[in-house]
Amino acid sequence: LIKHFCSSSVSEDLGCRRGEFSRKHYGSVELLISSDADGAIQRAGRFRVENGSSGENTDCTPGTWHRTDVHLENPEYHTRWYFKYFLGKVHQNYIGTDAEKNPFFLSVVLSDQNNQRVPQYHSILWRKTGTQKICLPYSPTKTLSVKSILSAMSLDKFEKSPREIFHPEIQKDLLVLEEQEGSVNFKFGVLYAKDGQLTDDEMFSNEIGSESFQRFLRLLGDTVTLKGWAGYRGGLDIKNDTTGTCSIYTVFQGHEIMFHVSTMLPYSRENKQQVERKRHIGNDIVTIVFQEGEESSPAFKPSMIRSHFTHIFALVRYNKQNDSYRLKIFSEESVPLFGPPLPSPPVFTNHQEFRNFVLVKLINGEKATLETPTFSQKRQRTLDMLIRSLYQDLMPDLHKVNNMLNRRSFSDVLPESPKSTRKKEEARQAEFVRLGQALKLKTTVKGDATANLATTSFCKKEPWESQSFCSNFPHEVVCADSWGQSLLVSTDAGILLIDDGQPSVQVFDKTLQIKQMHVLETLDLLVARTDKGKDSRLLVFRLSAVQKDIETKQVIRSKYDCRENKLERTKGCHLYAINTHHGSELRIVVAIRNKLLLVTKKYSLCNSLTRSSVLSSSESPVEEFQYIREICLSDPPVVMTLVDGPTGDSDNMICVAYRHQFDLVNESTGESYRLHHVETNKVNFVAAIDVYEDGEAGLLLCYNYVCQYRKVYPFNGGCPLIQPSAYDFQFSWNQVPCAVVCAFPYILAFTTDSIEIRLVVNGNLVHTAVVPELQLVASRSDIYFKATAAVSESSDSSSKEMSSRNSPQTPTASEMSECPLSSLEGEVPCKNLYKIPLSNLVGRSIERPLKSPLAPKVITSTTSSGIASIPVTHSLSLSRMEIKEIASRTRKELLGLLDEPTPKTESAQKQKKAFQRGDPSLPQSDPKQGTVRSTSSDRIVSSSFESYSEGHHLSTSSDPNTLANREESSPSGYPFQLISLYDEDIIDLK
Repeated sequence: LIKHFCSSSVSEDLGCRRGEFSRKHYGSVELLISSDADGAIQRAGRFRVENGSSGENTDCTPGTWHRTDVHLENPEYHTRWYFKYFLGKVHQNYIGTDAEKNPFFLSVVLSDQNNQRVPQYHSILWRKTGTQKICLPYSPTKTLSVKSILSAMSLDKFEKSPREIFHPEIQKDLLVLEEQEGSVNFKFGVLYAKDGQLTDDEMFSNEIGSESFQRFLRLLGDTVTLKGWAGYRGGLDIKNDTTGTCSIYTVFQGHEIMFHVSTMLPYSRENKQQVERKRHIGNDIVTIVFQEGEESSPAFKPSMIRSHFTHIFALVRYNKQNDSYRLKIFSEESVPLFGPPLPSPPVFTNHQEFRNFVLVKLINGEKATLETPTFSQKRQRTLDMLIRSLYQDLMPDLHKVNNMLNRRSFSDVLPESPKSTRKKEEARQAEFVRLGQALKLKTTVKGDATANLATTSFCKKEPWESQSFCSNFPHEVVCADSWGQSLLVSTDAGILLIDDGQPSVQVFDKTLQIKQMHVLETLDLLVARTDKGKDSRLLVFRLSAVQKDIETKQVIRSKYDCRENKLERTKGCHLYAINTHHGSELRIVVAIRNKLLLVTKKYSLCNSLTRSSVLSSSESPVEEFQYIREICLSDPPVVMTLVDGPTGDSDNMICVAYRHQFDLVNESTGESYRLHHVETNKVNFVAAIDVYEDGEAGLLLCYNYVCQYRKVYPFNGGCPLIQPSAYDFQFSWNQVPCAVVCAFPYILAFTTDSIEIRLVVNGNLVHTAVVPELQLVASRSDIYFKATAAVSESSDSSSKEMSSRNSPQTPTASEMSECPLSSLEGEVPCKNLYKIPLSNLVGRSIERPLKSPLAPKVITSTTSSGIASIPVTHSLSLSRMEIKEIASRTRKELLGLLDEPTPKTESAQKQKKAFQRGDPSLPQSDPKQGTVRSTSSDRIVSSSFESYSEGHHLSTSSDPNTLANREESSPSGYPFQLISLYDEDIIDLK
């Protein structure tokens, strides 16, 4: 218990850190001034400068940016819905005008998303302000109407009701509308600058580049001959060589990229300004500047370039001494934030990693630039013109059409329609599909659509990838919270404690129905809301007492054994919330209809340690809580979140959601202030998440499809400053989430059948994973969810084999084509629990593993000489002698010199004998290979380990000293670990 109070839980630390983020990782805005040789100011401009977080703490702790996860934002594979879901498939298109007489188009398709047996309605609304995309669940017993879909898109009033368009040619026009979102191919400028060059005329006048510049070009892409070039040309002449004979070209994650290289474009000795070169590079949104010279020499500034079109400059320097590249990004002030943020320091010794980072950064930068007023206004005018023109062309034909098909709902063929009409409709659909498929093929061949990127995106392990935590979980989950590495779950069968690979332990029987819970390890508390209606109560338990009951295997507690744990005055509560950062004071706000009850628990570390030595394990902590005040609201809150003030003294707030609004309530005075009003008819409140940007409070308000960030300033004279801020932003989900989880830099939306992953700083989409029958279970530290996995009835594989095969992920293109629905017959769906480690999301540093309340896994086998082996826990603080002894013992165990369990299968026995006699057919470990993370738990194993039957792994080495020092040769810096062939216990060599 003393250790419980003295050592801070990693789960608690990460849980607090998840709500903290900073835009400083994305640079700061500076006024940049360029001058000529005489010192006279030529140009000035305000740019956001990204140079890594080199000035901050360089300790490798979570939240620091020593390396970043590199993702394409708003990838076309997830955003080009019409091309992906509609084109070449039977779908319906509608035309109408809103209350302001502005025309709009609506497209709806019923699709089986990625062949995961999850039917959904995908809907796209085209208006002059842009496109809006939403997913709606499919119900075989309930049909959707056009008005209900438009209402979900906040379009309720019409000047003319929507009418269906039957012409197959409409697909071509709608594809043109979608292409207005931006090109899938890119052209980037590459400018070579010698050491000491300070003007654009000097830079553009360089005829040839240095050897390091040529090496950099070879890294970017391939040299192609322009004459007769059949790929994406990026505005270059491919017939008469008027823009040079060669250029640099590459394909990156399905995108074609053409580089406008200054030294490859035509050079004119008479024209000092090199207009031909500036005509191309000056009209590129993004330009790479490769500058020669040392770090101490005058650096490039964007104000040196005379261009009103280029918004982003990437400054690249090459260091010959350590063969590395340094990167610096300049973005015009109006460009929204885009990732990935630069690592600290922004130096890359791995050239391929540098190439991937630069290309992703530049693609994301160009997409972000298109959202600036300069480009968005032009795009809006173009979109408005196209929609109006298309509307005028179609409306006369629609007035001529008057048949019963105009009155139908979203069904392919009307069952009550006459047979002749049905045949006509089937013929129309066949022509509709044929034309759409031909158009899709033509668009792909032209290179105007990205390839299926699912295969590319899963070549590397992503931070949101899940691990199997518990297979075949038969119970319905009500709520849960993590306890160390275990999960405390409230189910229909009672309260269970689940750990990976161990049988579940019942903590309370099913008479105690917990609807909401929090496990507070640092405070030795379990807070829970039980029952429902008038019988609901708030209970508090000591974790140490609960753990003692588990260890001693006493009688399982029931509802009637918890009378002493009830907090008074909480009868009838329907909701409660606790503060995220409970440093010196735990605050609980309990909602009882429209009344809020504020409860606190004050404690000091010394007093807690003194009391813990004399407290009995059965003593209730109820007496340690005190009631502060009651606050009355106008309505019962649906969502409630506590917001910590900067001082914690009379400036703490409560965010509540009810009716059509979010309000802020002062905890000290009870005064309420309007934070946000929702302007829709129906409101589905999801969450209000407190986040802290550089220590200042903010709120992510989630309702319907909307997620809005609002900065909350400190109280000024008794009231908070609630006003529009430049820091506020808003984005929309593709589907109404059931729950939202924030883990900087990501924000995850959990729906009934998908996980939508976006970035907190800009709301850009990163990935969408289809997960059938999804239910978020717990998210306060690690994220746990329950989902369906298709497991064959005849399969007798281990749970770890199933977890690696059935972890819910979006399938690749080959899997989609090779696994039709008919092939899944005979398989029984089951519910599994999956885990996404929070440390993977908020930072990739290695954490000290959490202590589980269940019995730890140890190696207890005995040597042939009778010496018991050392129990091994997952600690990173072993001495060098201990590491050598463990490595030696484990090597002997792998060689069969220790007593070990008999292999369960004949194939495993053969592998063991082959291994003992040194069979060369068995693969040997290669120290040159990198490391990957195991999918079954948050462990790190060598990628050279090969998988054998029964899901076991094997690694060999002849020298234990070599094993103990293999971390130094690891290219990624991760410690290597040994895995026993038969008992699957891990020995950590850190």
